Amino acid sequence: MPASEEQPVVLPAVAREVEEFVSTAGWNQAPQLFALVPTAELLARQPELAGQLDPAASPLTPIAQESLPDDELDKALAGIVWPDVVTGCALAQEIVVLPPDAEESLSADLGDAEARRIAAEHPRRREARLVAAVLRDGTVSCVLRLRGGVEAPDEVVEHPELAPNLTDALLATFQP
Repeated sequence: MPASEEQPVVLPAVAREVEEFVSTAGWNQAPQLFALVPTAELLARQPELAGQLDPAASPLTPIAQESLPDDELDKALAGIVWPDVVTGCALAQEIVVLPPDAEESLSADLGDAEARRIAAEHPRRREARLVAAVLRDGTVSCVLRLRGGVEAPDEVVEHPELAPNLTDALLATFQP
């Protein structure tokens, strides 16, 4: 199957793989960025990985990058330039999700720090981990894990439009 037909199916699986990998370390983690590299290309450059990677099972391999700052994430992303071998990237970050009525009550005039403080103090907030993944061709995928508790398990939601501002920022890292 040509790569262009395969990628839309592959990206959601890679986004889930990144979320599952990050979740093994638990909660309260800094944002993590991953380069998405074609597995076949990675094996051609590093044949010693042949026992660990299977291009048929996973055509893209996520490769963890250096840590990103919690604050000023937008500035950090704006400074990223990927080499040609990187066909996509994924970002995992923890966020606070508010119910729609609470989110609507937040004023657009609030600064980021103030909005975060209000969200963190809201009685109906939910902690979540968001993974946004993009490919150079504009394909996007998002996975959101809402943190459960004693009475309810974690919930996982997948939809490409969960974080349009974030996917736009990630796509911009591939612009010349």
